[in-house]
Amino acid sequence: MFQKTRYHLLLSYLVVFASLLGIFALAVRVVFTHSLSQKLTENLMILGQSAAANAELHNGRLQLENDFPIKELITSHQGLQWYDLQHHLVGQQGKYVLTLPSPLNQTMQFQKIGKVRLQGITLPVIDNDDGSLIGYVRASQSLKEFDKTLTELDWDLAIGVVITLVLSSISGVWLTRKAMQPIEQSFQRLKQFTGDASHELRTPLMAITANVEVALEYPEGMRSIDIKKFRAIASATDQMSRLTEDLLLLARSDQIQSRKREIVNLEKILHNLVQLYQPQAGAKEINLKANLTEPLYVLGDSVQLTRVFANLIENALQYTRVNGEVEIQANLVGQQMYARVKDTGIGIAPKHLQQVFERFWRADEARSYRFGGFGLGLAIAQSLVHNHGGTLTVTSQMGVGSCFTVRLLAHYPS
Repeated sequence: MFQKTRYHLLLSYLVVFASLLGIFALAVRVVFTHSLSQKLTENLMILGQSAAANAELHNGRLQLENDFPIKELITSHQGLQWYDLQHHLVGQQGKYVLTLPSPLNQTMQFQKIGKVRLQGITLPVIDNDDGSLIGYVRASQSLKEFDKTLTELDWDLAIGVVITLVLSSISGVWLTRKAMQPIEQSFQRLKQFTGDASHELRTPLMAITANVEVALEYPEGMRSIDIKKFRAIASATDQMSRLTEDLLLLARSDQIQSRKREIVNLEKILHNLVQLYQPQAGAKEINLKANLTEPLYVLGDSVQLTRVFANLIENALQYTRVNGEVEIQANLVGQQMYARVKDTGIGIAPKHLQQVFERFWRADEARSYRFGGFGLGLAIAQSLVHNHGGTLTVTSQMGVGSCFTVRLLAHYPS
């Protein structure tokens, strides 16, 4: 139980921590991408403004001044294009240039040529003498290095997140173990106390039962009211005895796993239980039957498995109305054995389905006391099934009935 809790706690811790790491990594990428993109755009603007400021109209043709150091200004991943007033290309420099038809559609332009993304910006060329518009210049650059940098950043962030999660998992295992240790110790002490108290209560309860039985065997010297009191004492003592036995079983449930397992004929156990509870079912005019069509074998403890299905059948008989029906079904699905105890009883409300296996839980206390229940039968059944590596689940509908399903791994003799 605590190991499962530790796993859930560790998983919750890792999910929260991974979410925070993911948000942090995403924020780093967004900020870095924006900063790098802004820097590239500024460099492109500087290139375009320099080319536009040093362009002139010569014999009706737009060209750069002779002393403009274009080869020194343009890097290997940039390019320049000049356009006249009619948007006709009159010249270009550099390897990476846009091929879009018009430079005036928008100030900033993007284009993908093959696998390379390009970014361009168009600026007007103003005559230095009279300030008139004489053409346009478009500066462009490849985003290959930009994309490569982002890819490297993504890999670095991913590797960093994975390494951090691995280290956090290791530390998380240690932290959850330390956090759960006081709780486990308290639970073990409580469990030990429950087991010891239940064990110590058995002797005085047996003494009370024996004395009451002796007194009831010789009722001649007692008044009728005294006989009723002794019978009430006997009934209460019997309930207390059953409660202590159940508590002792739950307190020692961990020891069940270490007991020697053997191949158990579950079909035989179920048939025997149906015969055992036929008188109780007949007293309530309930039709108790078994629908078993194939041999069923599991690896486990026959005494414990008998207790599981006895508790389920008792529970079904208690909460099934007169003239109702309780049916036991079992079948194989692959290597899994499914045994079901179905009844036409009062049913369980949907909001209570997750609580029916809790110890001492009762949806209707008055009803439970009327039937002599303590809310331990289903908890014991689930504990024993879990110790056999199986599961116990329930489906129910108010006024229609309930179905408890036991799933175990089938194991046939060789």
